[in-house]
Amino acid sequence: MEDTVNNKQQTEELLFRVEENKPKRIDQFLAEAYPEFSRSYFQKLIKEGFVSVDSREVKKPSFKVKEGQEVKLVIPPPEKLSIEPENIPLEVYYEDRDIAVIYKPPGMVVHPSPGHTSGTLVNALLYHFGSVSQLGGRERAGIVHRLDKDTAGLMVVAKSEFAHKELQKQFQERTVDKKYKAVVVGIVEKDHGLIDIPIGRSIYNRQKMGTEATNLRDALTEYWTEKRWPQHNLSLVDIKLHTGRTHQIRVHFSAIGHPLLNDRVYGFKKSALRSELAKEFSENLPFHCLVAYSLSFTHPRTGKKLTVKLNRLPSPIEEYLSKL
Repeated sequence: MEDTVNNKQQTEELLFRVEENKPKRIDQFLAEAYPEFSRSYFQKLIKEGFVSVDSREVKKPSFKVKEGQEVKLVIPPPEKLSIEPENIPLEVYYEDRDIAVIYKPPGMVVHPSPGHTSGTLVNALLYHFGSVSQLGGRERAGIVHRLDKDTAGLMVVAKSEFAHKELQKQFQERTVDKKYKAVVVGIVEKDHGLIDIPIGRSIYNRQKMGTEATNLRDALTEYWTEKRWPQHNLSLVDIKLHTGRTHQIRVHFSAIGHPLLNDRVYGFKKSALRSELAKEFSENLPFHCLVAYSLSFTHPRTGKKLTVKLNRLPSPIEEYLSKL
């Protein structure tokens, strides 16, 4: 960056409030609060003077932030990314000349961004399919919708621009049927319920959504309680999304007092678990417990309804559900 001051004036400023009561390295805090970018990228920004705490510039990634402090992050202008095909294992559940339905594992970022220029789903798609729609640009090649980094599950990919436009229309019109399974903390009382609570973006954390914000949009989540484990204080719920807001399931279940297992962004606390087995489940699960297991939509070319389902839940979720 040749002109740091000028770059700062051209870019976006984000504010984050430290809510954890234990001191944490600032690079780690930012990587968890804004997972679109990698920890190494945040270390680079910190060293170049793009991060401050309570209005004081911080240049050491090891600096510890404390509860109540305000962290300001300045995102510099986007760099031109070199997106290369990569031979990353990819499970394909359906494929023809227009579309593919693939499984995105937890921990995989959907599309490249500064700090995540490799190892993404887009890198894998470019390698495995060769030609995918670049209607949204090479950085989002084939991507019609997305899942959070730590959410596992099925995604439909556009191989042709025709399919890309038609699928985008279906998502916009809410005609795509998306179903999820989640393990949540607490005993969900209702066998069937609707969570109809508007969601907006937090003013302090751009990656965090909430039910109290100035830019609220309607959000509707339907669920069925499949199992309850009182001895562990956990429940398994089957979920259907009627809207597709960012972090909708995570925010909605947190709002009704049942945060997802391991979702520390939206209220999960290990102390809420009642058994050693549940704590072991949490410790061996490096992501929040949410899986997009079913996807149903109209095939853009044939007009026929296509439903694809996972044949198993990711490990170790399936293993621990059988133990519970």
